[in-house]
Amino acid sequence: MVEMIFLGVAIGALSGFFGIGGGTILVPVLLLMGYDIKTAIGISVVQMVFSSVYGSFLNFKKGSLQFETVLPIGAGGFFGALLSGLVVSVLSSQTLEYVFILFVVIALVRMGYQPANYKQSKKVHPIVLFAIGTLLGIFAISIGVGGSILLVPILVGFLHFELKKAISAGLFFVVFSSIAGFISLSIAGKIQYIDGTLIGVASLIGVYIGVNLAGFTSSTVQKRLLLIFYILTLSYLLTRLL
Repeated sequence: MVEMIFLGVAIGALSGFFGIGGGTILVPVLLLMGYDIKTAIGISVVQMVFSSVYGSFLNFKKGSLQFETVLPIGAGGFFGALLSGLVVSVLSSQTLEYVFILFVVIALVRMGYQPANYKQSKKVHPIVLFAIGTLLGIFAISIGVGGSILLVPILVGFLHFELKKAISAGLFFVVFSSIAGFISLSIAGKIQYIDGTLIGVASLIGVYIGVNLAGFTSSTVQKRLLLIFYILTLSYLLTRLL
């Protein structure tokens, strides 16, 4: 229980600071602790519900959320994540791990070539945003992440969002995808409620720390730390598989 509480606080801090759901690091850690990939995904989704809702509330109070852009993406994420239970039931554990690595590689490459700040974001039709959210919702929740690990690079690299606003948007997207994923995975019988709730409640402390710490960090430094975070996660996953 003590390990779970400390893990929850640490995951929450990363979630608030980087705008991720937390599954990007929680799933590998749970695998290291001996959990099966599908069990780890279920626990991760529960934690993401807690951290994303609270983190988005804090970001809203700080005025860093752009609802007109995030709501269509979030709606798509909710719709796509409802299918995640089916995907987890059909695909093997090894396939899910390879898909997880692919997500991290794409995010790492895309983010590395983009500046941390743009003067103005691009205007995109809501239907396109909904489609982006749907694809992210289907595959992200299926591998135990909220989708922000790819959404943030998309918002920065293609829609020219300022990094801090993209991070806030990414965490808000996780609210939609994680709640839908929780519903879908619960129906599929893939959730361990006690472990997930324990980590999720503990993560609220970390989220508060992470969101406030992000406010005092420059976009350039935050981007560098995010890239380092991606590289460390990818290195562990590749070592595990090879």
